[in-house]
Amino acid sequence: MDYVRLGNTGMKVSRLCLGTMTYGTHKESRPWALSEEDSRPFIKKALELGINFFDSANIYSYGASEEILGKALKDFARREEVIIATKVFSPMSTTPNDGGLSRKHIMQSINASLKRLKTDYVDLYQIHRWDYLTPIEETLEALNDIVRSGKALYIGASSMYSWQFSKALYTSDLHGWARFVSMQPHYNLLYREEEREMIPLCEDQKIAIIPWSPLARGLLTGKRSKERNETLRAKTDDFGKKLYSSDQDFELVKRLSSVASQKGIPDAQVALAWVLSKKFITSPIIGASKPGHLEDAIAALSVQLSDEEIQQLEELYQPHRVLGHS
Repeated sequence: MDYVRLGNTGMKVSRLCLGTMTYGTHKESRPWALSEEDSRPFIKKALELGINFFDSANIYSYGASEEILGKALKDFARREEVIIATKVFSPMSTTPNDGGLSRKHIMQSINASLKRLKTDYVDLYQIHRWDYLTPIEETLEALNDIVRSGKALYIGASSMYSWQFSKALYTSDLHGWARFVSMQPHYNLLYREEEREMIPLCEDQKIAIIPWSPLARGLLTGKRSKERNETLRAKTDDFGKKLYSSDQDFELVKRLSSVASQKGIPDAQVALAWVLSKKFITSPIIGASKPGHLEDAIAALSVQLSDEEIQQLEELYQPHRVLGHS
């Protein structure tokens, strides 16, 4: 496993980050999620393979993901050896103040996340989306206080417009508050709109880029097609259906399979190797719910794509409307 600095910080993270959205059964929202018993082996295996970076969110199975991750890391690793990231924004209940990025919600959320994760601090605390109802100054000052209190070492952000991220960075600098050190954008072979503005902004500002869904929620594994899309997640993942459904998307999946076949390796390895080939990428967030998922991801670290193969993978891409900001 290789380790790289998280943006302009001194903290080093593994070249792959294990996302834990799949862990924590919540039949109403994620019927495909795994129970704690089924989840723990993947976290343990990730550690054995050298992954030290783990990403969660309070909304994942309404806290169950954080609980499972916290217990597993406490059992399988030393706290100082792992990098724990989690997120805040989504409503955790129907009460009026239990969502968004107000100071009230952020303060109660960090305490709740720390309790579930069984730790005194998180290494990276991220805003999951942009809050149009709360002044960014209120959000940033609250996050700054969390960093100053030691409950988080760094702060990060996820999918938003570039002007919003730029405004947040400017506002932090203006007040001398803790600055976002990372961005979680939606980025993969099927969705590359972030190359227009967000990625150049992050490169200029030395912001770590840790993309979510590098395998397009499983579509880039080559095990699904427009005609054969019968996995439980594919059937019940309404959000995923909104992201990937066009004929062009599935044509690109066919092209991916062709390149992978020529190389004699699984589609998932080629798709992930393409993301890793981009010098601006810090650590893609991968999921693991079946045997072989982690091994495929690790193997992708050693896959070298030629310029010709990259051209073959990229030439079918068509512009998309903005997807994943809400």
